This record gives sequence, C-alpha cells and structure tokens, in this order.
Amino acid sequence: MASEILSAWWLWAVPVAFVAVLIYALNPKRKKQFEEEARVPLEDDPPKP
Repeated sequence: MASEILSAWWLWAVPVAFVAVLIYALNPKRKKQFEEEARVPLEDDPPKP
C-alpha cells in the first residue's frame, strides 16, 4: 500500500501543489500585502493621492 503511494507520488503531489499555489495566489490578504510591498507600481494601478 505504502509503496504504491510512493511510486505514484507525482499523481497526488502535482495537483496538491497546484491547488496550494492557486490558494496562495488568490488569497486577497496576501495580494494586498504584496501590492503594498511592491516598489514599482503597475501601469494599470491608479495613482495614489
């Protein structure tokens, strides 16, 4: 049983990593923090007063 899971680790590791990256990228709290940390403003961002 364990050997079957280990031999096919990429079958579950790839989707798990993909979902983890999606959750991390779509996290609005993290996105807001990233935008505040970014030094170069994006071109489509409205200028801050």
